Amino acid sequence: MPQILRALVAEDDRSWQQIISEILLDCGLEVDLTASLDEATVALKSQPHRVAVVDLSLSLNDHNNIDGLRVLDAIRRLDPNCRAILLTGFATVELAVTALTDYGAFTFLRKESFHRSQFRDIVYRILVSPPILTTMVPASIPTASLPPEKRWTGPLKSLNENALVVEDDAGWRSILEELLTDAGFAVRTCASFGDALGYLRRTSPKFSLAVIDLSLQGAMAGISETVATASDPEGYQLLSATQDHGIPTIVVSGISEPEEIQRVYSEFSISAYIEKQTFDRAAFRRAVDETKPIYQSLNELGALTEREREVLDLLAQGLTNKEIAEKLVITTNTVKRHLKAIFEKLDVHTRSAATAKAAGRS
Repeated sequence: MPQILRALVAEDDRSWQQIISEILLDCGLEVDLTASLDEATVALKSQPHRVAVVDLSLSLNDHNNIDGLRVLDAIRRLDPNCRAILLTGFATVELAVTALTDYGAFTFLRKESFHRSQFRDIVYRILVSPPILTTMVPASIPTASLPPEKRWTGPLKSLNENALVVEDDAGWRSILEELLTDAGFAVRTCASFGDALGYLRRTSPKFSLAVIDLSLQGAMAGISETVATASDPEGYQLLSATQDHGIPTIVVSGISEPEEIQRVYSEFSISAYIEKQTFDRAAFRRAVDETKPIYQSLNELGALTEREREVLDLLAQGLTNKEIAEKLVITTNTVKRHLKAIFEKLDVHTRSAATAKAAGRS
């Protein structure tokens, strides 16, 4: 079931409530309307929110009211993954700086210069921005100072697999690197197409998994990823490269159009597609775990000699030992020796199991 994203509106003017809620609903968000600090606090305690739009003054008759700042403080304490937009008609530069630096607002908008398209773009940038990761490390121990094997996030695997992360947003790179490191990968991060392609073309390290953002234009720099589908080919070219190298690939992207997602699955045979707007750490970990048998199988196939791969290909086509021997101009005893070596390297005991491994079904 898709995750429902919610937005909080803390605004005492009904006209502005209607304007803001209409835009948020168009962005696919469920909206909780509140008109006071107390109502906003109750809403924050009852449901997590991804976006909050907060008016500075929550009293129509008191222009000195700054309950909006108190709502921002409550958001920071009660709902740290919620990004807040401060919206007001009583703005000063000092107030804007305070909202952004002291209260953690995502941005600051003036009502007198409000534009729907600008507001939509800001909401979209929030939806594709990286969520805040929490860890199980005690507060007195900085997570970043601990090696992966010391982090309290569950049992770790040995660091014997290499993963490539291609993401131009530093926040997302950090999150994906942390999750993959905790899953037992040695991670190489790249911020650009050229950097990633260079690593893919080198023979070492050999990557067991790639995690790629389709749009490498920098959505957080103000460029909407919804515009960057086929018109921005870099992410797609990297998918072609990982496919050519036989690297299982997970896409983590802000592009959410169903037809585009279907195209990526059908053309590039990716392992999973995760939308940034509804990113969930547990779902990402499951996708990585489900990909493991694929790269394990590819690693096993990579251990075969060129002749053994030829024998396996013919075996997968349903040929008998005699037919394989005739095709390769070798004896049937040699075919049997190759099959024995293939079975041992693939850890299988039957011809059908070896065929399944060759087809990537197990």
